[in-house]
Amino acid sequence: MSEHRRGPVRSEAARVAILDATARLFESRGYDNLTMEGIAAEAHVGKQTIYRWWPSKGALVADCLLEGLLFREGFNPADTGDLRADLVAWLRGILSFVDREGGDTMVHSLIAAAGDHPSVGLRLSEGLGANQLLRARFESAVAAGQLSPDRPLDELGDAFVGAVVLRALSRTPADAATAARLVDAVLGV
Repeated sequence: MSEHRRGPVRSEAARVAILDATARLFESRGYDNLTMEGIAAEAHVGKQTIYRWWPSKGALVADCLLEGLLFREGFNPADTGDLRADLVAWLRGILSFVDREGGDTMVHSLIAAAGDHPSVGLRLSEGLGANQLLRARFESAVAAGQLSPDRPLDELGDAFVGAVVLRALSRTPADAATAARLVDAVLGV
């Protein structure tokens, strides 16, 4: 006896249309003005279709991030050979994103979606891979002798990601020197 999935079949064309519509509307209107109704109209699907597959706007935006449809420039730390400078530049880019209109709200919504739906949090962690990207940069720094091999690389990444999340949650704007101070504090410079 074969097992059949119950309920409507998920249409790949509808999924792609919804993700593309979300990305277009996000980039033109911002997160705060993104609505499920607007996405449904733009994608030519019913709102119930969206809610069948995504429990919230945050979960839908998370999938857009994971699919590479938003922020195509990415948030990968560079590897110029200068760990401190690379981390300062990386952190400035992220803090700039959080400080722009709607950036902190989007981070709040992603955190809420991850809190409400652990699978969203796991997919965000694995898919965006901030810790994995930072770990790779730290490993490169260890190999180049810029960072002690005794440093806890995963925890260094956690400290940077945590700092960004706390700033977003508290809506604390970053000034020109914030990234450098945070990098110095975490690296112990």
